[in-house]
Amino acid sequence: MGRQEIEAVSGIFGAISIACWVVVFSPQIIQNFRRKNADALSLHFILIWLVGDIFNIVGSILQGVLTSMIILAIYYTVADLVLLGQMFFYRGFSLRDVPCPPSVTDGDTNEDGGLDNNVQSRTELIVEKRDEKSDSDSSDQVNDSSRSDCSDEVASMSHPGPSAPAISPVMKDLALNVVIVLAVGTAGFVGWLISKKVTGNKAKGEHEGGDDLEFDIPGQVFGYLSAATYIASRIPQLLLNWRRKATEGLSMLFFTFAFLGNTTYIISILAYDPRCEHNMCRPGEAASLYKRYLLINFSWLAGSFVNLIQDFGVFTQYFIYRNNTCS
Repeated sequence: MGRQEIEAVSGIFGAISIACWVVVFSPQIIQNFRRKNADALSLHFILIWLVGDIFNIVGSILQGVLTSMIILAIYYTVADLVLLGQMFFYRGFSLRDVPCPPSVTDGDTNEDGGLDNNVQSRTELIVEKRDEKSDSDSSDQVNDSSRSDCSDEVASMSHPGPSAPAISPVMKDLALNVVIVLAVGTAGFVGWLISKKVTGNKAKGEHEGGDDLEFDIPGQVFGYLSAATYIASRIPQLLLNWRRKATEGLSMLFFTFAFLGNTTYIISILAYDPRCEHNMCRPGEAASLYKRYLLINFSWLAGSFVNLIQDFGVFTQYFIYRNNTCS
């Protein structure tokens, strides 16, 4: 693969990554608004993520990255604050993550751990009514037999064939999510095409003297701090899902975009072709430059890779608990 192809791969996946991160919070914000509830999301998850985004802003400024990347980091922070404001609005100003309350309240149990007399009497009343209904149904069964035969004939005439199976809500949601993900990915690709057309070959002679791969100590420090906080942020959410034994209220699109954003970000970094002095590499020089490049970006790569594993854990919890409801 030539240099232009490698740069294209890096640019395309980088643009798709940016598109995913731009919309990452939107599905969860919409989900909370529809449910008028934000209990499924861990407050500590978003708070720690906010700290990571702040470290990311400081590191980006110190590292001297592109202005657009700094603006994007500020946008992430604003999105964090919007989601936090929504959570405080629905939950009140509490820093605790409260799992689901028990299905049987303390007032319904006696000292021995059994059901209270009131609950037991209500249960017996329901059973008696059900038995009465069963006796009534059996007495009317003979009288209804002839009518049922006639109605069956009428039904068979009016409905000659089986009706088409209805599409399940799960399949509808899955199809909608796939369309949304494809739309965001396409938007990222189109954005890369527009950017390439606007910039043209302006940056062609940018690296004539070789790549400038210098360690910036403050930038590296904040890079590792940012990676550590991003990794730590997922732990409260994984624990809350485990305590609730449910993922009801969590938007899987939220974590899907985070997963795709990290995946495409890693690919965009790894797709790199070193530039040597005067575009002429001595034996082993290109490999040495690539290793140095990976070391400079290691904190961002490590943070994104661990987040991929953690997001996969959230997906696993979703499939385990998908039929559970929080009551």
